[in-house]
Amino acid sequence: MSTKEGKPEENKSSWKDVIYNPRTGEFIGRTASSWALIFVFYVIFYGFLAGFFSLTMWVMLQTLPDTAPKYRDRVPSPGVVIRPRSLDIAFNRTIPQQYNQYVNHLHNFLQTYNDSVQEKNELCLVNEYTEQDGAAEKKVCQFKRSLLRMCSGVSDPSFGYAEGKPCILIKMNRIIGLKPRGEPYVNCTAKRDTPLLMSYYPDQGKFDKMYFPYYGKQLHPNYVQPLVAVKLMLEEADYNTEITIECKVEGSDLENSNDRDKFLGRVTFRVTVSQ
Repeated sequence: MSTKEGKPEENKSSWKDVIYNPRTGEFIGRTASSWALIFVFYVIFYGFLAGFFSLTMWVMLQTLPDTAPKYRDRVPSPGVVIRPRSLDIAFNRTIPQQYNQYVNHLHNFLQTYNDSVQEKNELCLVNEYTEQDGAAEKKVCQFKRSLLRMCSGVSDPSFGYAEGKPCILIKMNRIIGLKPRGEPYVNCTAKRDTPLLMSYYPDQGKFDKMYFPYYGKQLHPNYVQPLVAVKLMLEEADYNTEITIECKVEGSDLENSNDRDKFLGRVTFRVTVSQ
């Protein structure tokens, strides 16, 4: 009987020894000095790895310029976007609450284009690149809000939305060093059988070359992109109908027909005005 009763105690004692053995002072099979040596080894090992990684990152960063990406050959043409920031514009012209979001967005977006702000910038030569490779501080060419005329939000604070003839602002994304050849301009067409009358501001919807090239956020902190405003001259027959409009940048070497990227040099949006 004494032998059978002693076996459970022996098994219980050996199970505890796996965690901590009081006779040898081992914890999970190792003494305190062994664990200390392992800890010191891994501290040194991972410290060396962290230092080596930091050194390689520092060396790599020394080869990169601070003002512009080193390689810029993957985006030869800019994307095109619109303001207000929506590709599906729908509202009732008799209900201000439905178009106020678009109007407020346009007013906020054009704050940096206010004439009082732009007068601090430089008057540049029309239709000439503003190249400043050797200048430490890059000047910014004026693009006054008043150039947008009926779509400036000054003479008509509703940007035409109250009368059912909304204004859409079009701009190209910034690409450092971009100098489009030719005379780039915006051309918009309605995807339907009958043409839609539109007005462009500035005249002929041109992106003047004076606003190129762009030198990056650090060298060109106050740079503003040129804009083209398109006023949709909708008539009674155009109301209560969704109209799909495609705007392209034409007249230059900028790409605008890439099927894999529908925003490269062009943008498509829908407008539905009800009454």
